[in-house]
Amino acid sequence: MLAVIGIIVLIVMVFGGFALTGGNLAPVLHALPHEMLIIGGAGIGALIIGNSVADLKGLGHGVTKVFKGPQYNKQDYLDCIFLVSKLMKMLKVEGPVAVEPHIEAPESSAIFSEYPRLMKDTMLIHLITDTLRLVVVSSGTLEPHAVEDVMDNAIKNHHHHSLKPAEGLQGLADALPALGIVAAVLGVVKTMGSIDKPPAILGGMIGSALVGTFLGVLLAYGLVGPFANRSKQITAADAAIYEVVKQIIIASLHGHPQPLVIEAARSGIEHSNQPSFAEVFDGIRGR
Repeated sequence: MLAVIGIIVLIVMVFGGFALTGGNLAPVLHALPHEMLIIGGAGIGALIIGNSVADLKGLGHGVTKVFKGPQYNKQDYLDCIFLVSKLMKMLKVEGPVAVEPHIEAPESSAIFSEYPRLMKDTMLIHLITDTLRLVVVSSGTLEPHAVEDVMDNAIKNHHHHSLKPAEGLQGLADALPALGIVAAVLGVVKTMGSIDKPPAILGGMIGSALVGTFLGVLLAYGLVGPFANRSKQITAADAAIYEVVKQIIIASLHGHPQPLVIEAARSGIEHSNQPSFAEVFDGIRGR
């Protein structure tokens, strides 16, 4: 919603401010479709050249993410803590044999099925199940620090790939001002070919050419750049839930008491989504 409001404010302030200061919008609006065709087409072509099919699909997802916002809310973080804590408690009390069916087939697990929203995140589920599978097959001989290194690598690798849409958008933002200049130069070339026209006509043609430079800069710094930055912010916010999983598993493997395990997981959550200690502890006790 904020993205939509921002786009409206941007358009109203730029074009409205130009009109209020006596500018004539007619030449700008007349040139806009043609300049957009050149700049937008060149930008799309550059994206196709510089990215794989998977990366191009990711770009669309990155743009959608800006409008939707972060994937997880406070309840999701609570559910994640409850899910992983329940599995670690089962591992400690009932042993690896009891946990194994749940981590081998999470889609048919009674524990995992309690959290359908979390099940949609394959990275989250794999991080939980793969890590616990490693613990189970090692028969408890693994050092917690070794498990933590493995989890860090998995999270780092996922985060690297998750940032590709934002990086692609930023690359497009960096290229748009130059593509705007390309459109403007073509407009100047067109104008020079009509040098015998009256000054009024030449002035309009030069003004149309300059719209290309204006559009390239506006798209770069007013739209695509902010989209890239916001996509990066949301990706970082969504990655916090993986750290919650890691903290619970590692703290539990160290043999820390449950209140400390809870606090290790809870304290790393962004304040806007951070549940209170009582909410987490009371929720766990009630399950």
